[in-house]
Amino acid sequence: MGKLTLEDLRRMRGEKQKAIDMRDSSNKDVQVIVGMGTCGIAAGAKDTFTALVDSINEKGLTNVLIRQTGCMGLCHSEPTVEVVVPGMPAVIYGHVDAATAKEIVEKHVVGHELIEGKLLDRPSIDIIKNG
Repeated sequence: MGKLTLEDLRRMRGEKQKAIDMRDSSNKDVQVIVGMGTCGIAAGAKDTFTALVDSINEKGLTNVLIRQTGCMGLCHSEPTVEVVVPGMPAVIYGHVDAATAKEIVEKHVVGHELIEGKLLDRPSIDIIKNG
């Protein structure tokens, strides 16, 4: 490995700071939560997490908090991703691969549209409160 220049170090610091900022909850109104229990990791949750981060970065979204949690209790449907967007019901998507992760960002987070066929949990209409 060659020597790092000051510019290399600044670039690396900027990249790491960007990754840290994505996990900072201040000024973020959207949450994307990836189930990263052992069952989720075994099913590919690390790739799902990476695809979500990449897609959020590509779209330049700064209002999205991405984080991980333990097992959501839906082991049969791993990897699982919970999405919380203001004005929409909080939902959990199952069997989320890299392509679905990109779709979640494009359609749900940006377009405010639920992705049918991947939904595992959606609140019943009688418990959704209109404010």
